[in-house]
Amino acid sequence: MARPDGVVIVSERFWAFAGLDGTVRTGDMPAPHELLQRIPLLRGLVRLGASLSPLFRRSGVARARERYLLLLAVLAPLALVLAPEWSRTPAGIVLTIGLLGWMLRGRTLNLHGAEHRAIGAAEARSLATTWSGETRPSRFAPRCGTNFAALAAPLTFFAERLWPFAPALYTPLAVTLVALSLTMELWLAIQDSSRSLARGLLLPGLGLQRLTTREPRLDETRVALTALASVLERELA
Repeated sequence: MARPDGVVIVSERFWAFAGLDGTVRTGDMPAPHELLQRIPLLRGLVRLGASLSPLFRRSGVARARERYLLLLAVLAPLALVLAPEWSRTPAGIVLTIGLLGWMLRGRTLNLHGAEHRAIGAAEARSLATTWSGETRPSRFAPRCGTNFAALAAPLTFFAERLWPFAPALYTPLAVTLVALSLTMELWLAIQDSSRSLARGLLLPGLGLQRLTTREPRLDETRVALTALASVLERELA
């Protein structure tokens, strides 16, 4: 998870944030009940919610104002159901552009590439040579949230049009939750598959990463590697 001032690296049990100013903060990830992690569709929402824990928890990496802004960004599209029909699409576009601009502010794009490079270095067992700059793993990653968003967008589009129930105030929320659940199930299936056809579904997201990442400098890569090393140290302790 790249941020304007640093990088968050998350495992199933721990998270660590390394800042551009040299600070490192750590925390534990929530441990959902094992039953919730086995129920299809629901397990995807549980996993997605857990992945955002470092942002929304009081002891996480986001300040209070930022947490409120994130919550507002999540709830705002649901409020559009109360707006006049002619205004919903323009308002949705404005909200989306504003949220993207806020998310990708500062040095986020470079640190996003650094985050991918650090994870690639861990997978390739080249942490030391990546730290020194001798090797430079790809700044593109198959498990990036950009890939998830590229899968979620069309699924949400079709879910809205194929929704079988009469429109109600809860419909936007229900459609969103169903679309996210289906996307996570597809996402997990793709990650567990070695077939080229399944991996091909990630190509749109990998293409978008050319816009959501930039080539990181060595010092930015080291920030991501610092966060990664902190998580690995706790995992292997």
